[in-house]
Amino acid sequence: MFCCNVEDVMDTVQLILLTVIVILTVLLVILGVQVFFILKDLRRTLRKTNKILDNADAITQDIEGPLGAISSLFLGLSGGSFVTIAKLIKTLLGRDKESDNRRERD
Repeated sequence: MFCCNVEDVMDTVQLILLTVIVILTVLLVILGVQVFFILKDLRRTLRKTNKILDNADAITQDIEGPLGAISSLFLGLSGGSFVTIAKLIKTLLGRDKESDNRRERD
């Protein structure tokens, strides 16, 4: 009835399964190697990014000092200017009162 023996069919199925297992194993090994290289590149990229951020931090700290000094200088000048102007006005008003008092006495 059957043209093939059951043992021949089982041997064929086992051979196909073995072939599929070997192919999948080879593909997974290749995939693992590729993932290793990707992670290695990612690590290198993160190191470079970290160096760039450290440099940017150093640059901002170097710029922060002079800018703070310039800012405080301008604030000091503007605050000093207001005080100076106020003293000048007070002095002028005081002189006007003194001159008015002198005129009234004379």
